[in-house]
Amino acid sequence: MKNYLKIIVSFAVVMSFTSVCFAAGTVNIGVLQGFTGPIESLTPPMAASAELAIKEASDSGVFLGGTKIKAIRGDSTCVDAAAATAAAERLISSEKVVAIVGPSCSGATTAVVNNVSAPNGITTISSSATSPALSMIKDNGYFFRTAPSDARQGQVLAKITINKGIKKVALTYTNNDYGKGLSESFGKAYKKLGGKILMTAAHEDGKADYSADVAALSASGAKDLVVFGYLDQGGKGIVQASLDSGAFSRFIFADGMIGSALTKDLGKDLNGSFGTMPGGESVATKKWKKIATSAGIATDGPFRGGSYDAAALIILAAQAGNSADKTSIQKHVMSVANAPGVKIFAGELKKGLEILAKGGEIDYVGATDIEFSKIGEVFGTYQEMEIINGKFVSVKVH
Repeated sequence: MKNYLKIIVSFAVVMSFTSVCFAAGTVNIGVLQGFTGPIESLTPPMAASAELAIKEASDSGVFLGGTKIKAIRGDSTCVDAAAATAAAERLISSEKVVAIVGPSCSGATTAVVNNVSAPNGITTISSSATSPALSMIKDNGYFFRTAPSDARQGQVLAKITINKGIKKVALTYTNNDYGKGLSESFGKAYKKLGGKILMTAAHEDGKADYSADVAALSASGAKDLVVFGYLDQGGKGIVQASLDSGAFSRFIFADGMIGSALTKDLGKDLNGSFGTMPGGESVATKKWKKIATSAGIATDGPFRGGSYDAAALIILAAQAGNSADKTSIQKHVMSVANAPGVKIFAGELKKGLEILAKGGEIDYVGATDIEFSKIGEVFGTYQEMEIINGKFVSVKVH
């Protein structure tokens, strides 16, 4: 009798969960991004890109027999691990999301995966958390990322810097997982190629005055400054203080500093500065840029195509398993991301959903040429960006 009652209770719990997700014929997907904080100017187009994929699939009428999909936003703040954790808990417990696109930044991602999403069996796909340390996170197979690790970005940027004849630099990085990982990757590669880093110093975000930081970096004797920071916080403050004092006039950036919010304010004073961000000029990226532009999403900044891809992979994985059950989604992410199967690009989600609904296989290429390693990461390509006439311009793909 007791076993019978247990079966009844278990069935009731399952049916209760199912009714939450499907009573109105809707599946919720979390979009957990740094809407406030040091990358708040980068986040809106990233979120819009993820939501574009969600709308495309929802409007297709093919997803799980006509089930609708709703994007539920959460603010990870980028730098506040407690806030990111609380936002993720709300998405899972209150909003009943079946998976999460995000978080944006590496520290917040580590906190969310360790404390919330992995323990709850929620697939989490970040399009912008790039710390090399995330390659070793104990995620039970529930964490993926569509942005390449900074272990590679550091190498690419170091080679570009050396090729430009820059053999001595000073380096400053934001004092968190992103900044530390990128600084170590770049420094190791740059020194191996014959470059010298005359001074390395961390900086804190949120300070009112960075003149002392810049004075110390300038005292090293370096003429060029590597800035691994955020364009809405300390990184921008370092650049502004450098220009104001005349300490540095050429800067070397990584993806966290690439965006119109920087060039809009500082413009032609930054001409000749350069950096890297994920991206390329393949068939996939060209298709994505056309789709994004039609949707009013600018393509001059990082992580947008990857955000579309993160949402698309969640949706296609659910279709592959014919279920929005969180375990089923995790189980099918790798199979829809990699060969074999029909190649599916951005804008072709309906086609992919139809193939999967009939029991076929797909190879999701998406907006950024997705191909996952065995731990759910992409190798990726990088665009070399240079500030010309006051704007970031893509000059080469690496």
